[in-house]
Amino acid sequence: MSGSRPARMRIGNGFDVHRFSDDPERVLVLGGVAFPGEPGLVGHSDADVISHAVSEALLGAAGLGDLGEHFPDSDETWAGADSIRLLAEVVRMVAADGWSAVNVDCSVVAERPKLASRRDDMQFALSAIVGAPVSIKGRRAEGMGALGRTEGVACFASALIERIEETAL
Repeated sequence: MSGSRPARMRIGNGFDVHRFSDDPERVLVLGGVAFPGEPGLVGHSDADVISHAVSEALLGAAGLGDLGEHFPDSDETWAGADSIRLLAEVVRMVAADGWSAVNVDCSVVAERPKLASRRDDMQFALSAIVGAPVSIKGRRAEGMGALGRTEGVACFASALIERIEETAL
């Protein structure tokens, strides 16, 4: 639209899903936090669905593509990668494009593990990397579909970003 002002704030949505692994050595990582005693998730990286969904939401809000575009699973550089490290790189890319996060909200759909006891740890880890509050809510699929049959974990995330103010000279 001609004459319109450039956006000062933008919203992005992210989604990720991974199935549980049969590999007893695979560690479950959600929101940058390990869940000992739980089966890990299958993925090229550590398969942290929460970190991935947050990354997707931030990239989408900034109009910078998607996670697979920047960290393709065809690139062995990212095999087994720590998703918190990938999220930190996404935050750097978003900032380099002139944006910073205001907040991110996540809904995790899983029958297991129960998230409540580790929620604060996950929110703290993600907020520290994102530089803004990240909230996490656990949801159940109530026995419906693959998630309800405990075949994996999914996460939906919404991110609000704002244009970084340029410092006056």
